[in-house]
Amino acid sequence: MSELSVISGVGLWTPPESISNEELVASYNAWAERYNLDHESEIEAGTLDAKPMSSAAFIEKASGIKSRYIYKKEGVLDIDRMCPVIPERKDDELSHQAEIAVNAARKAMAAANKQASDIDAVIVSCAYTQRAYPSMAIEVQGALGIEGFGFDMLVACSAATFGIHRAHEMVVAGSAKCVLVINPELVSPQANYKDRDSHFIFGDVATAIVIERSDTANSDHVYSILGTKAKTQFSNNIRSNFGYINRAHDNDPYGADKLFQQQGRKVFKEVCPMAAEHIQSHLSDYELTPENVKRWFLHQANINMNQLISRKLLGRDPSAEEAPIVLDKYANTASAGSIIALALNHEDLVKDDLAVICSFGAGYSIGSLVIKKRG
Repeated sequence: MSELSVISGVGLWTPPESISNEELVASYNAWAERYNLDHESEIEAGTLDAKPMSSAAFIEKASGIKSRYIYKKEGVLDIDRMCPVIPERKDDELSHQAEIAVNAARKAMAAANKQASDIDAVIVSCAYTQRAYPSMAIEVQGALGIEGFGFDMLVACSAATFGIHRAHEMVVAGSAKCVLVINPELVSPQANYKDRDSHFIFGDVATAIVIERSDTANSDHVYSILGTKAKTQFSNNIRSNFGYINRAHDNDPYGADKLFQQQGRKVFKEVCPMAAEHIQSHLSDYELTPENVKRWFLHQANINMNQLISRKLLGRDPSAEEAPIVLDKYANTASAGSIIALALNHEDLVKDDLAVICSFGAGYSIGSLVIKKRG
């Protein structure tokens, strides 16, 4: 087990605005009622399906989500728009996603007692980037005054753990002494607020982590990275078809398939056993068992998934202390969920406590880290 690389700082930036289930349902149902009325003849003829109604109780039972933070609330609840209003910025202004990335990065750097001059590399790793180029990471690097290099990574909901994997490997290999990994999850523009089964899923947030050499870490909370493990397996069950080539297709570039879409039941059935097996295998690589783990920082997509995975690993329901849940307030924040759980629930861990950070999502992709609190 390697202890050359450590996590020395975690940062969490939360948007000031939020949307409750009740607000979201009132907007969706008003839109659905109007849609059904406008298409009454087709629905009666059986050539078009009526839009189903939703409820706050349905959302909470299906997902555990009660509310979600959002970068820009305006426009989302407007049934004539159903999309956030995010004004375009000039090319010489800091882009929206870079702004939230910088906010989280500064918090992580402060927690790690690091200045810009201490950092060699920046990785922006998330589900969506605002544009293809210039790289978001290079823009963030410039905004923070960091020398060295930066690059973007896209691995959907596993982007945060995969980004930490790359940072860990860079530090262990000696190609960087200190790496800043940022997960600016500006997901709301890709949410389909006209889809009853997914309009409630996502929230916006930004998280960041500092990974550095063990011998340079001097912060209050340091975690040795004992090892990483990743797995991918192709699946179409979670997908977004939006991309630069859409303009060449001669169809609606903002159609439903260009937004987030998933086959939820298939995802649940297939990902839960994959994730449990992956974590079990990762622990066994170091002759550890789930009983050795003090805390589980799991991907925050659906409370039912987390509970099932935890039961498969522990043979029982975990306590709120063992496997903290944050999706009730944050919803699914793509790759950032497990890092939010870490940011809000790590300071009480003591020397030699073991924890697992694990993400799972589109791809399919699963990424995990086994970490140990350093004294």
